Amino acid sequence: MAKTGEIAAFALGEKKTAMVNLPAQFVTSSTADMKGQKYSNLVDYANNSEKTNDLNNESMNDLIDLKEQFSKPGYANRNSAVTETHPIFGRDKLNYDNHDISVLRKDLDEAQKNGNNIHELAFSIRGDWLVKNNLYDPETRMIDQNKLKHAEQEVAKTLINKGFNLPLGEDENDVVWFGVIHQDTDHLNMHLWFAKKSQETRPEMIKQEGKYKGQPIGVIPLEVIEQAKRQFRKQLMSSQELRRHQEILKGIGGFKKEIVETAPDNLLNDRHAKAIKQIYNALPQDMRGQWQVGNAHLTAGKGKMSKANQLTNQLLDDLFDKELKPEYEGFKSLAQEYDAINIEDQGVMHKGQLKWSENREEELRKRLANQLYKQLAQIEDTSLNDINRQMSELLSHVEKRDKVSITKKTKIGSSPKEKKMASKPLINNVNSNTTKQIGDQLPVRGGSFNKISRLWRQNIRAETNAERQFLRNQKKIEQEKAQEEYEFQISRGM
Repeated sequence: MAKTGEIAAFALGEKKTAMVNLPAQFVTSSTADMKGQKYSNLVDYANNSEKTNDLNNESMNDLIDLKEQFSKPGYANRNSAVTETHPIFGRDKLNYDNHDISVLRKDLDEAQKNGNNIHELAFSIRGDWLVKNNLYDPETRMIDQNKLKHAEQEVAKTLINKGFNLPLGEDENDVVWFGVIHQDTDHLNMHLWFAKKSQETRPEMIKQEGKYKGQPIGVIPLEVIEQAKRQFRKQLMSSQELRRHQEILKGIGGFKKEIVETAPDNLLNDRHAKAIKQIYNALPQDMRGQWQVGNAHLTAGKGKMSKANQLTNQLLDDLFDKELKPEYEGFKSLAQEYDAINIEDQGVMHKGQLKWSENREEELRKRLANQLYKQLAQIEDTSLNDINRQMSELLSHVEKRDKVSITKKTKIGSSPKEKKMASKPLINNVNSNTTKQIGDQLPVRGGSFNKISRLWRQNIRAETNAERQFLRNQKKIEQEKAQEEYEFQISRGM
């Protein structure tokens, strides 16, 4: 992050940094009081140009420590960083006038007087991402500030309501927050400051002696910050870019669904019978009913499940290389395409960090492995021990039967077409018949081995239906929210 000495002269062509960063910090009222600092020093009246200009020296880092910001009155709306006459915005307005600033200063003083922390988060946004989503024109240096402000208004709700053990305010009027867009560095910065106004009395929100229960007071969890970043990016994406993301994710979901739903028929057949027998024998019998991959990778070499997991991973490699090769390659190709989007959005991966595609593949393999273990748990303990013997006997029986049939057909005469068919190898007929016959002979709790495949498919359908219902409910909630927002905007004449 560096000063440019100009307005909206953002760097372009960067590759290693994230499209949107969101550093967070907070200061306690006691720390500010001890240094004679006031929360309200962050803002000054917009027409006090001489005072703010004096403080706008070029050496000032735009993302300076929050403790230092208080010592620079008017830091938030300093003239060298903004282009609007009234750049400060809040919950209900995009441009605070001098009266609004006066009220804001009083609310900040009240929050400090009542002993509450003040929090700051700063969205640091790369120029490339702004250009791609039609938020910045590098030729004219124009920025869609209203759209950026609307996005921060929504994200503020998430941070204030979900960033702590309880919502920060006891009602929406109990929180004072404001934001501003700074344009004098090589990345665009959107600042957000907020604090609770009334004195805090809720035990869950007060620092206790000894160990904390849950998160430390005042610290916003990383997962909430990541959620805010995703929400912010999604709201600001151009419709074209959003559609591209959605199409890729939809394609990945389609391939995943195809793989999961066709896995039973493609795994539970004679070609994989030997591999499944080895997996079954490797499963720890003292854990029957609890066979799960768990948090470990399938290739991990430790734990009671490690041997079965490794064999299952090899079975899935074989499945993805043969029966489900087109679906698996489609899944991997699109997932890797989404990797590129993630790197573009979030910057270069850290050493040892799994790519998005690698996490998705790991999830898919674990799901298939756990489903297989669930079905194998229904087999009686001794059912697969003699599967090779049973298969050998059945193959022998089928071959003898078919030889007799062919001999009879040849003796009584047959058409040229029938003779040609009879002369072909019998392997296809043997394979198609063997699975059912072996399955019928294997003792399984509640039915034949073939029933495993049917039960597996039923479980998959139930899971799929549950997922679909969840997505439908989510879509309905989003539609209702969008309608409420639309009606609210109409009521305001916007």
